[in-house]
Amino acid sequence: MSDTREVISSGNELAAMAAVDAGCMFFGGYPLTPSSEVMHKITDLLPAVGGAAMQMEDEIAGIAAAIGAGMSGVRSLTATSGPGMSLKAENLGLAQMAEVPLVVINVMRGGPSTGLPTRVAQGDINQAKNPSHGDYKSITLCAGNLAECYTEVVRAFNLADRFMQPVIVLLDETIGHMHAKAVIPTAEAVKAGIKPRKTFDGPAEEYRPYDVAQDEPAVLNPMFTGYRYNFTGLHHDADGFPTEEKETCRKLIDRLFRKVDEHKDEIELNEEYMLDDADILLIGYGSASLAIKEAINELRKDGIKAGMFRPITVWPSPEERLYELGKKFDKVLVVELNQGQYYEEIQRAMERHNIEKLTKTNGRPFSPADIIEKVKEVF
Repeated sequence: MSDTREVISSGNELAAMAAVDAGCMFFGGYPLTPSSEVMHKITDLLPAVGGAAMQMEDEIAGIAAAIGAGMSGVRSLTATSGPGMSLKAENLGLAQMAEVPLVVINVMRGGPSTGLPTRVAQGDINQAKNPSHGDYKSITLCAGNLAECYTEVVRAFNLADRFMQPVIVLLDETIGHMHAKAVIPTAEAVKAGIKPRKTFDGPAEEYRPYDVAQDEPAVLNPMFTGYRYNFTGLHHDADGFPTEEKETCRKLIDRLFRKVDEHKDEIELNEEYMLDDADILLIGYGSASLAIKEAINELRKDGIKAGMFRPITVWPSPEERLYELGKKFDKVLVVELNQGQYYEEIQRAMERHNIEKLTKTNGRPFSPADIIEKVKEVF
């Protein structure tokens, strides 16, 4: 029996299907173009499996409700677009500090402010790295095709429970509204891969949720199950109670970073396309990568050997691999639907500035011709 299936759907609807298949039992959100179909679809799906979906009064209430569901021990989701992410920022910081697992889908559109609500952009890359004030170690995944609208949401739920923090999944308007065939895992295969979050089963008086190794996440038992602890966005001690003791505060923030940084091998995922014999390196992500692949195929017909590196996990950055590629390739072109947000990260990781870029911020997607023309112009 095959572990895959073929479906015809949109990226947004696939993301909702993935959440339910991955065990999500609660959605809290508010409709916002171009993400609204995620909420529409999951509102149909969750009641059939005993879950609940709530359209809240605004984006802030949507993530607050989802955090509450996460505290109760269930997998929870919220979905939005750029302006909604801005509204969710404070509560993202709360979930990060208190270590409440949560998945946030952001279907990117043009900005800032209201921008281009019905058009495509990739302008939320930097926001996803630091979605809240303060020091924040983000886990952000980026779907690059229809199938990944499903598989990356599944992966996000597993990572959220493993690292006990919000995980952001970036789609963009093009992929979110694209409607075609996708080959995705069966629901049974997804369920077989679910690993429940860690819990403490010892005496209640010995339970200290934040008393963990310096590279590990908190162990938060579901609330109302007999284990007491304090829940706060303030710096806190091993029991969750607020503290300003300097060493406790230092170790807390250090641990929130180290639990991710020292386990990048569990998080990082990239795609490399025709790189083995390439002379030119193209870097892109999301829907832009679809145009890059077509451009590479056409360029090779003309004898121009180009290849692509695509980060699927954009944060934490695949900086080690980017550094290696920067040493291997003299000719590097970054393609993205913003003014060069990931371009700056690539410069940092490669430790060089002689990197070309192709950007677009008018709400229209790249065509393969755009990329072919730029490659022939600069190289």
